[in-house]
Amino acid sequence: MRPQHSAGGLAARTAAEYGSHPPADAASMTPDSGPAGPDPTRVRRGEWPALLLSCVYFFCVLTAYYVIRPVREQLSAAVGSTQLPWFYAATFLVTLALTPLFAALVSRWRRRVMVPVVYGVFVACLIGFMPFFAQPGLLSPRALGVVFFVWVSVFNLFVVSVFWIFMSDIWTPPQARRLFPLIGFAGTTGALAGPAITHTLVGVVGVAPLLGVSAALLGLATFCSLVLGRHAREQRPSTSDDAPLGGGMLDGLKQVLASPFMRNMALLLVLADGIGTINYALLADYSHATFTSDTARTAVAASVDFASNVLTMLLQVGIAWWLMPAIGAGRVLILWAGIAMAALALVVFSPDAYAPLVGAMPAVAIAAIVSRALGYGMAEPARHALFTQVARTERYKGQNAVDTAVWRFGDLLVALTMNAMKALGAGVGAVAMIGVAAAGTAAGIGWRLSRGAGARVSQDA
Repeated sequence: MRPQHSAGGLAARTAAEYGSHPPADAASMTPDSGPAGPDPTRVRRGEWPALLLSCVYFFCVLTAYYVIRPVREQLSAAVGSTQLPWFYAATFLVTLALTPLFAALVSRWRRRVMVPVVYGVFVACLIGFMPFFAQPGLLSPRALGVVFFVWVSVFNLFVVSVFWIFMSDIWTPPQARRLFPLIGFAGTTGALAGPAITHTLVGVVGVAPLLGVSAALLGLATFCSLVLGRHAREQRPSTSDDAPLGGGMLDGLKQVLASPFMRNMALLLVLADGIGTINYALLADYSHATFTSDTARTAVAASVDFASNVLTMLLQVGIAWWLMPAIGAGRVLILWAGIAMAALALVVFSPDAYAPLVGAMPAVAIAAIVSRALGYGMAEPARHALFTQVARTERYKGQNAVDTAVWRFGDLLVALTMNAMKALGAGVGAVAMIGVAAAGTAAGIGWRLSRGAGARVSQDA
């Protein structure tokens, strides 16, 4: 395909611009400026091939995850939220161990090698789990459930983190504000397709073949990454965006501590994760207290997933697509946090948070649906758009550390806090109030990012 000018195709950056400085079309911008032209939402003609590849890539990644997610959800509902800290602690330790290994991988290998290696490891694990689900006697159900819960949690973080790092590598900040909501929409369709595939096939073929379906989808995502990477190199043959990064395996964790921007993004993610974990745990407690069978609990989880994903799609295409280029990513984060506060306030002030409020949905389910949809429909595209403004070494190492180890640390911290409050006799409303406070603090971080405080466009090492 022929090279495009800066208005189309992947960003036309020279080697010096891409390796050491912000993109030319973003050089005079603050970290969260508004629209860059008369039609900030339009997809440019030369952007379509890479955009469509990015959409198929993310669709496959999230479909692969959501095909196997119901097994994990059923386990968490069966044990109740008091056991979640043990799961989160194990997941945090695993991600903390894997984050330096990922940093070492990107330090020594090109992107075209790194992405297939990471995805290939997870494909091999999916295939490796199949005999244990096909023949339950090979491992006790509880041991298999705990191992699979932790593994799926790690799987989700790494495959999605690698995807968004890749996207931050090939799109400029103005392009990210226009296109990331559309790419997110494609991912959400995958989040709808995954449960539909599971619902259709699990009663016919069982769980084990579904792991093979997930592995095949992740393999297709790997193929998309290779084609998209080749397209990016053809667009910018003189750039070094596919080169190994160098540096050490602890760089990502160090960047989280040393960079003001990374610290803000880490804190923002912990707060966002707190909101999500509180809603997740409240919903798990409601399901555990209200339903006695695995089938009923799985049906509730599927209904909440479906409703939140539909609302996410509406937000991505109906609001975020035009709102983020118009007002900037930081202000979108403020809006997300404000609505999340209102959703959790509904639980705080509800006379009975488990009683049906809208149809058969109680307040805790409504808060979970709204908060999850806002998180994926508005907050995540905005958060990842901000990462396009830092150097490659920070995207691949610091961003991955934030999206994996920091995220699971947030899970553990919030779950332990909730259990401590329950031990002191706190009810549903008091727990939800923690989420209200977290959302309020997140709004403050969004305001700082919209003002440019703590953010920077850094230079590659």
